Amino acid sequence: MIRDITLGQYFQGNSPIHRLDPRTKIIATILYIVILFVAQNALGMAIAAAALITVVAMSKVPVSFILRGVKPIFIIIIFTFLLNLFMIPGEPLCSIGPLTITHESLRRASFLATRLILLIFGASLLTLTTKPIGLTDGIEKMLSPLRKIGVPAHEIAMMMTIALRFIPTLLEETDKIMKAQQARGADFETGSLLKRAKSLIPIMVPLFISSFRIAQDLAMAMEARCYRGGEGRTRMNAMQMGRLDAAAFAAQAVFAALIIVIGH
Repeated sequence: MIRDITLGQYFQGNSPIHRLDPRTKIIATILYIVILFVAQNALGMAIAAAALITVVAMSKVPVSFILRGVKPIFIIIIFTFLLNLFMIPGEPLCSIGPLTITHESLRRASFLATRLILLIFGASLLTLTTKPIGLTDGIEKMLSPLRKIGVPAHEIAMMMTIALRFIPTLLEETDKIMKAQQARGADFETGSLLKRAKSLIPIMVPLFISSFRIAQDLAMAMEARCYRGGEGRTRMNAMQMGRLDAAAFAAQAVFAALIIVIGH
């Protein structure tokens, strides 16, 4: 389950989506998330799903690899679905004991679950097709106008990227700790949900120690390379938007217009 989380990982490739400027992909991801909340009917959600499927096909990232990212939060999706399935009043469809499922609740629960899945896929695609250094440079470039009012653009971009990059690293450390404890007789897979949750508590202490060790190693590595932030820092590859980015922005505009006109 731990190894199934794909958030923060980069999938090597040379697709049109990989070649897009990081700023284009960041803006597209933000716009897509906003559009998902603007869409208020099934047609709008279908357009959003079709757009995502098209981008996934163009990215050439295996669908199975992206689907792995849904497994760890499957419980949250199911909980959201069930919560809306039994809590929204309307025309009764069927009853399960004291709980009643209505036509409205079924539609609403399916709609919200679909929105959540598309949101996760869309956000994961950003990190899967963008290298961490490109993500840092893109965020910093977008925040650079705020430097005039004292906002530390580079430091914010660096912290956000390190946080994303640390997700797969910490998940790998968690997996190693769990395997080490299982070799010593620990059981994380049997028993009630509460028992399994309690069995994970002993993992937290070594995981915190490992996290601090990794953070210290990273800080020492940055110090050894005389890292001093973004002031006067040059880049080997300067970011520059081209025709592919212009085409992506045009596609985003068409997509947003379709959702506003048809799916709102």
